[in-house]
Amino acid sequence: MLAYSLKRLLQLVVSTFGVVTLVFFTLRLIPGDAAAALAGDTITGEALERLREQMGLNKPILAQYLTYLWDLVTLRFGETITTGLPISGLLSQAFPITLSIALATITLSLIIAVPLGAMAAFMAHKGRKTLDNLITTAAMLADLMPSFWTGLVFLLFFSLMLGLFPASGMVSFDDPVTFLKRIALPVMVLSVTQIATMARITRTAVLEVLSEDYIRTARSLGWSEVRVLFRHALKNAALPIVTIVGLSFGSLLNGTVIVEFIFTIPGLGSLLVNGINSRDYQLVQTLIVFYALFFVSVNLVTDLIYKQIDPRVQL
Repeated sequence: MLAYSLKRLLQLVVSTFGVVTLVFFTLRLIPGDAAAALAGDTITGEALERLREQMGLNKPILAQYLTYLWDLVTLRFGETITTGLPISGLLSQAFPITLSIALATITLSLIIAVPLGAMAAFMAHKGRKTLDNLITTAAMLADLMPSFWTGLVFLLFFSLMLGLFPASGMVSFDDPVTFLKRIALPVMVLSVTQIATMARITRTAVLEVLSEDYIRTARSLGWSEVRVLFRHALKNAALPIVTIVGLSFGSLLNGTVIVEFIFTIPGLGSLLVNGINSRDYQLVQTLIVFYALFFVSVNLVTDLIYKQIDPRVQL
């Protein structure tokens, strides 16, 4: 287990380094820079060059790259180029909000999708195709709906028409009830796709297990179908479900970018959009590296859970 963990940790370091390098050089291929975005049309010529010098943008790109790598290694995220605010402070404010949305989405999706997928598999195994086809078709249609479209529809229906949830306003942990109402719509929007994906994966995994010999043995012992389905079949179909949960949790951080922008949630997504619009290299680089590190860390934890569920899993 220790050797397996060390190998996966080494892969994490290599992946993160690749992402850091790719993001750094890709951002500098975009036309314009932070100085030009900050100056607008008011500063040109020598004044603009002096501004670039103050921001450190006139240094050779290799020197900027090495400086950035050293800052990451020493956990010095620096300050935003455009506002001068410490990036670590912005992350500490935005990340708990985004993480709360992601955790709530995963929890809601699991509660709905796993029983739904298991029931669809049971119906298909018993030859009752109507309900199985209905669940599968609904899941496929929901999976095709883009988040921005679902967000606008939910905003129109639940907020503007019914007035159940606020469409905007402050997001604070000081008032848990108001906070939950504020993130309810983003969680619902993100859950639509997650429920569809998890339900289909669960259905496929459980359906394969239901034909195994130990399932027939459990039935022959007189156990109820519910006990056989949820205690034995679902447990032995856990690996694909763990896979999709791990991937979904990591990708949710990416999905929150659009949803947070639509619902004006001050999370990592909104911070990233603002950084891109202002060409704030330091902020955008740090956020994307943070996204990547979180994603590969979730994959590492998922692999370690694999090893606990099934010791036969190899690197």
